[in-house]
Amino acid sequence: MVGVNAFPILRTDRLILRQVTKEDASSLLNYLSNEDVMKHIGLEPFKSIDDALDEISWYQSIFEKKTGIRWGITLKDQGEVIGSCGFLNLVSKHYRSEVGIELSEEHWGKGIASEALEAVIKYGFEQMNLQRIEALIEPPNLPSQKLVERQGFIREGLLRSYEFTVGKFDDLYMYSLLKQDFNIKQ
Repeated sequence: MVGVNAFPILRTDRLILRQVTKEDASSLLNYLSNEDVMKHIGLEPFKSIDDALDEISWYQSIFEKKTGIRWGITLKDQGEVIGSCGFLNLVSKHYRSEVGIELSEEHWGKGIASEALEAVIKYGFEQMNLQRIEALIEPPNLPSQKLVERQGFIREGLLRSYEFTVGKFDDLYMYSLLKQDFNIKQ
């Protein structure tokens, strides 16, 4: 990520996307302990504050190593983290990264995920100079498929037994969005 030293804050109409800190651990535990939220993420539901602190450490490490960046999603009028969105598996040499998002169940169906994802995608193309953003989504996860399709992502194919998570092999759909496709959408 060229030129990224201080953690960037993203603002939308309703949201502030900011760095997640240790003080946010109980908020993360609140939604990452929910089985429905975790169903398609490839992790067991969190059981303790230590699980949340480990997740926050991972967010910090990918930012420091420049292999990704993960924002906490907050509503403008509240400070509590209600989800996260960002890039992982950044390959600077090839100008590509994966994007991921999860949101507290109580905020599903309100357009928050779409608003956050759009801001993150825009940042990826405009500030990180990405050419390609990928989303890997389990076939049963229809809401996430619809979410990325609304942003203009194209389903490229099925990656069979692509990941081994929570004791099983998972197939994943590969979606991509190219910079020129996003610019057309704008």
